Amino acid sequence: MLWFHVSLLLQATFLCTVSSEKILAWPADASHWLNLKLILEEVASRGHEVTALIHSANMQMDNFKSSPVKMEIFPVPFTKERNLNILNEFIQLWVYDTPYISYWEFYVRTKELLKDAVELQMYTCDGVVKNKDLLYKLQNEKFDVVVADPLVPCGRPAKVCEIMGKAEIWLIRTYWDFEYPRPILPNFKFVGGLHCAPAKPLPEEIEKVVESSGEHGIVVFSMGSMIKNFSNERTNIIAAALSQLPQKVLWRYSGKKPDALGENTITYDWIPQNDLLGHPKTKAFITHGGTNGIYEAIYHGVPIVGIPLFAEQPDNIVHMKSKGMAIMLDFNKMGTQDLLDAVNTVINNPTYKENAMRLSRIHHDQPVKPLDSAVFWIEFVMRHKGAKHLRPASHELTWYQYHCLDVIGFMFVCLFLFFYITITFLTFCYKKCCRTTKEKNQ
Repeated sequence: MLWFHVSLLLQATFLCTVSSEKILAWPADASHWLNLKLILEEVASRGHEVTALIHSANMQMDNFKSSPVKMEIFPVPFTKERNLNILNEFIQLWVYDTPYISYWEFYVRTKELLKDAVELQMYTCDGVVKNKDLLYKLQNEKFDVVVADPLVPCGRPAKVCEIMGKAEIWLIRTYWDFEYPRPILPNFKFVGGLHCAPAKPLPEEIEKVVESSGEHGIVVFSMGSMIKNFSNERTNIIAAALSQLPQKVLWRYSGKKPDALGENTITYDWIPQNDLLGHPKTKAFITHGGTNGIYEAIYHGVPIVGIPLFAEQPDNIVHMKSKGMAIMLDFNKMGTQDLLDAVNTVINNPTYKENAMRLSRIHHDQPVKPLDSAVFWIEFVMRHKGAKHLRPASHELTWYQYHCLDVIGFMFVCLFLFFYITITFLTFCYKKCCRTTKEKNQ
């Protein structure tokens, strides 16, 4: 299960008692940055000084230019293109090639890709820890807190439990509208949907398409920013299904236009997804199941047809399906009729819309908005120089103490000694009695 978390790590080397509040952020690349960017910008708007530590091959570099967050760029010996190529190769393997290759070939190719990805991560880590000038500069800045995405590994190898134990606060990008009930630690704070907002007016061109849909409304279709196109076979299967819908379909797709594309389907390189989902004419959302899209659908109460591709997406859609808000399809196995039936079902069966609205009401019924909650806990850690009172003592235990093996071992020793002493005593008594009986008989 893929939980994409943001952790607050207090680094001793960066802590000191100062009147100003300085924050150092080490964000992950790609879509992970989008959520953290919102948090950091909100923190900066409240008067804090925020610095983001990013490498020179970052794929989201352009998004920093208009941000109040200060950039601290450090050099790495690879390019943005190599970074993108590895990501695209992962997508090619997981989305397109996996159904047609053997398990052994999948293992070998995955191993090679992971080797390349780890190599880039090592370069990134070395770009910081072996850069004496950068470390000296960061230490002199005397940051109050470090906000880091755990997807960015750096430092000595550590187990997941150890990493989780050292963070003062974890900001989790989900909420109980998505999660299943279970006990959680007090330093785990749910901020799912922090990027969601009320729908804004649509661009004029898109607004005309939406309004022309009449009483049938529209269907929004997006498979995320990383999937640019599909194979001709898959694209035409999808297009043929969409062409049979009475709704207008707004499809985010930048590949070759499929032959089966219907007059009711309009493709765009980019769409204002949140604003479309918040439009009253939107009837359904076809999505790959990324966390951001899932939460926008929950926020606006739009039922989902999920076509997960990789990573956390299958798990996300399974959650939505179990909540009664979604239907799940297999990208490589679905046919035209499967997709058509799924979309018609979530639109025409009122249960899906009712469940979507129920989850939406749960999401909105919070004492504090998710973004405000995220900012509050960052400021909380700075105000109190940590959150040790929220961290369970189990984080300080060894593995055998955590599993009570020392207690179990002590009980076994006590039990062994009890039986040993009892048996020894009974044996002694038995021998004593036997000896006395023999002496009497003689």
